[in-house]
Amino acid sequence: MIKNWIVKFAFFLHGSLYYKKIKETFYNFLQNSDYEYKKYFDVFMILLIVVSITILVYEVKNPVPLWLDNFDIYVVTFIFLVEYIARIWVYNNWHIQIVNAYEESKFLNNNFSLWEPTKEVLKGKIEYMLTPSAIIDLLAILPAYRPLRVLRIFVLFRVFKLLRYTKSIHQFLNVLATKKFELFTLLFLLIFIMVTAGIAIYVFEEKSNPNINSLVDALYWAMITISTVGYGDISPVTPEGRVLSMVIIIAGIAMISFVTSVIVSSFSEKLTELKENRLIEEMNKSKEFIIICGYGQMTRMFLSSYAKEYDNRYIVIEENKERVEMAVKEGYRAIHDDASRHDVIAKFNIDYAQITLLALTSSNISNVYITLNAKALSPKIKVISRATNERIAKKCRLAGADYVIMPNIIANRMLFTAITQPVMYRAFYAILTGQHLAHLDEIRIFHYQKLLNSKIEEIDFKDYKLLLIGIQAGINGEFIFNPPKTFVLQKEDVLLLMGRKVSIEHFKKVYEEVSYVT
Repeated sequence: MIKNWIVKFAFFLHGSLYYKKIKETFYNFLQNSDYEYKKYFDVFMILLIVVSITILVYEVKNPVPLWLDNFDIYVVTFIFLVEYIARIWVYNNWHIQIVNAYEESKFLNNNFSLWEPTKEVLKGKIEYMLTPSAIIDLLAILPAYRPLRVLRIFVLFRVFKLLRYTKSIHQFLNVLATKKFELFTLLFLLIFIMVTAGIAIYVFEEKSNPNINSLVDALYWAMITISTVGYGDISPVTPEGRVLSMVIIIAGIAMISFVTSVIVSSFSEKLTELKENRLIEEMNKSKEFIIICGYGQMTRMFLSSYAKEYDNRYIVIEENKERVEMAVKEGYRAIHDDASRHDVIAKFNIDYAQITLLALTSSNISNVYITLNAKALSPKIKVISRATNERIAKKCRLAGADYVIMPNIIANRMLFTAITQPVMYRAFYAILTGQHLAHLDEIRIFHYQKLLNSKIEEIDFKDYKLLLIGIQAGINGEFIFNPPKTFVLQKEDVLLLMGRKVSIEHFKKVYEEVSYVT
């Protein structure tokens, strides 16, 4: 009976949107670094920690008012307790494990065991509770339960909670973690040298040096000497001890140099990555931006003409490190990564931002993979892919590319047109490169409600000194050159107009309305 009620409760939680929303909100505040409001929660927790430590320091020599002491004991600690319990709660999902295990047992006609999924959930939560950050959170709570004043020392563990909320410190620890093998090797070498030197100085000086009375004194001297601090409270008096001191000092300088070089090399390796992550974070704050995959000739030509127009709302992803350095040197926003990998595109805010992705690498295979990954992440991403021939272009379209550019074929056709029809070539080249008074522009009916349900004959394009080239009917409809006068405009249609820029802007101003078509 109890098992059935637990299963029903698990299914209730599994289907409850309200419960999912609450848990997701807690998770975003506690764990999701991309959540826009998490930074306010982090600042709030940092302020609580600073207040708690300030009260502890003030209490050393001054009596603390009762209300302030109660605030520290009950309010601050209660918030820390709620945070600790919430982190354990959001770490994994008990009800999902129950539902999955129950459905699996029904499918296989096996007896359902409530203990197995519960054991997996408890195992995960206990593993989290034994992590250093969770232990620090727990020790930071203990000062509230203190009939013994000695427990107030655990308030100091609240300082370590700053590691969770201070991003720069967290990044510093992550950088050191990448070199933990080298650092542990140097640590063991340091311990070996210190213990060896301590034993040696104890053997040499124990009978002749009144300041060395035990092995602990000798190890203390070795630590002070190898760290090049040299308090002077213990000094060797025998020739052997002085020679040993010189060797230990040289070894200490060498160890410090090794550790410094390891840390510096680690930061130099990670500095570029940190900068690139910062660029991605900046991009994710924009509601609309462009991802350009590959830094070749097409990308350079595009950025040289339109980088300022996008006002830093673009980022270049290039696998070749030399090309990345070239792009940065030329003043463009570029990162070193493989855009064909699924996790690279997933770093961007694909759920809420309007993203246009240009797959312009020199490899046809990479462009197809980039298109596949982008569309797999979100069909809303508009993908424009480069292809060298029609066969590759077909693969890009099958992968989901919205548009495919074939520069080789376009260049060949333009070349042939320049030879056979030079006047047409000059006209199109001037229009496309913006060297002519005439401009081409798109008018999306969705943004111009006054045009909705109008017939072509009802719009006097000549009065605006504009030429209607054609209409794209619908989102993915065909393009109609010189459409009939009876054609009725719908909200998904797009007009292609040609005329002087001032005429196009005037036309937009006349028909534009603040409210969009819904």
